[in-house]
Amino acid sequence: MEFDFLKWIGHASFVLDVNGNTVYIDPFRIPENSKKADAILITHPHFDHLNMEDISKIAGNNTEIFVTKDSVDKIGVGKVVGVEPNKSYSSKIINFSTIPAYNTAPDRLDKHPKANRWVGYIIDTGSAKIYHAGDTDFVPEMEKIKVDLALLPMSGTYTMDPEEAMSAALRIDAKKVAPMHYKAVLGLEKAAEAEDMFRRKISNSWIMKEIQEPFVF
Repeated sequence: MEFDFLKWIGHASFVLDVNGNTVYIDPFRIPENSKKADAILITHPHFDHLNMEDISKIAGNNTEIFVTKDSVDKIGVGKVVGVEPNKSYSSKIINFSTIPAYNTAPDRLDKHPKANRWVGYIIDTGSAKIYHAGDTDFVPEMEKIKVDLALLPMSGTYTMDPEEAMSAALRIDAKKVAPMHYKAVLGLEKAAEAEDMFRRKISNSWIMKEIQEPFVF
């Protein structure tokens, strides 16, 4: 299956064409003059996921912005909707459900606590289901999903490390699995090593390339 409607901006930031609508997930370091957003999905309020400077580049008064309930007041533009885990949401622009995103490893429980009720998203584009895990470790809720593409963090420190992400990839029912949220944390050399290991050990892996300029679908 081709995912030519999906672009990786870098880190955990993606943009999708959903039935002609432009949808961003966790916009961060957005190139100037990028296409305006019809909808934006935010997984949690850390600065590299909820960044008002980047949101302001692409959002207008009519942009639908979905954000965790603890951060609704942080968004100063658009039509803002608070979301929580284990729910389904629908609008004229996009349909999606939410999955809890949290740390389980003892040394990072304080980074993304389950009690914060932060989320990952399963987006239904009409032709495919895309899971953006947000910042998370492997959590039991992942075993229930069935998607065409899973986007999993593998930076370590704040999320799963590469070995943990590969273990998660083997337990998730996804046709393709792509790593994200790792280059800035691991550094270029270790990131390349992690990509190579992911490619070799995960038969349904997809190593994406970031876009380096304002995108046009």
